[in-house]
Amino acid sequence: MFYLNPGGNLGGAERALFDLMCAVRHGRPDWKLELLAGSGGDFTAAAHELGIGVHIIPLPASLSRLGDAGAGGPAGDAVSKLSVVTALGLSAPQLTFYGWKLRRFLSEREPDLVHSNGLKTHVLSAIAAPPCSKLIWHVHDYVGARPLMSRLIRFLAARCDAAIANSQSVACDLDALSGLPPAPEGTVRVGLIATMARWKGHETFLQALSMVPGEHPIRGYVIGGPIYATAGSQYSLDELRKLASGLNLDSTAGFTGYVDDPASAIRALDIVVHASTQPEPFGLAVAEAMACGKPVVVSNTGGVSEIIADNETALAYAPGDAMALADRVLKLARNRNLRREIGKAARSSAERRFERTRLSSEISTVYDSLMATSHCS
Repeated sequence: MFYLNPGGNLGGAERALFDLMCAVRHGRPDWKLELLAGSGGDFTAAAHELGIGVHIIPLPASLSRLGDAGAGGPAGDAVSKLSVVTALGLSAPQLTFYGWKLRRFLSEREPDLVHSNGLKTHVLSAIAAPPCSKLIWHVHDYVGARPLMSRLIRFLAARCDAAIANSQSVACDLDALSGLPPAPEGTVRVGLIATMARWKGHETFLQALSMVPGEHPIRGYVIGGPIYATAGSQYSLDELRKLASGLNLDSTAGFTGYVDDPASAIRALDIVVHASTQPEPFGLAVAEAMACGKPVVVSNTGGVSEIIADNETALAYAPGDAMALADRVLKLARNRNLRREIGKAARSSAERRFERTRLSSEISTVYDSLMATSHCS
């Protein structure tokens, strides 16, 4: 079977897919698994080390940048709508040519299953997957909120056979990565771990840090960097540093940039923050922090609401409410025992719900049901 992914670097969707591939490799070692990506990077390297065949067909820059980030204005925003139409029109020749190359590549191999892991590859896979191959869309996003992709996905949905969704370092190293001096003894480390997507709540996080009274020794960390090519979709580190400086956080907020081992960063924190301002399809960073036994303060919307219990395995607040976020962070910062209790409950919940044996069993059931009706020779 073939997994399709738009890029080769590890973001949240790629880490979720890598976990899934690990689970399938463990549960079905006799299956031949292959990955086709639009670029190389640490994700494709990790897949290769896992023993998965890796193929790269470079995605043209115009397709990498194609997305709905520029269309996020009000429903009547003619400029936003025009930008979507223009982007699609300019990208159509490259989309057609790339789809043709992908179709030829897959037709030569005739996989039983094609597992697509991103909106761009959902579109491309519907065009390129051989008729005899079953097609699965692995949905990590709220498609309805994306005017361009929602139209394309709706138009091509008949080709999809099944869809699965993801919801119904030591401390001194962290300071060094952030360019900050070692934190004073007793400092509570609070971190936001996310890509630089504008809806991940970086502004809310920094505003909340600025609201914490100065007598409480708290240091904030923004962990992650821009990894996607979609135009206008991300903050730059310089933008966030300027925002932090404007909030007088120069000495209390640090920026690590991209880190290739998020678990190490999580273990260095006392509190993990999830600050997304739009509904989160799942919330991988939340699940990872729970698995590390860390107390998490979450924006209570979307898939995240399904994986936490407020005041038991996490503390929740309304999306975008910086004052409420500051209140929850301060509550945990003041109470070491509360941090320990919530972290312990979070780890227990994560071990029960997210271990790979369960993932392997559930995804294999989907694969088996599709392959039972496959017409590939």
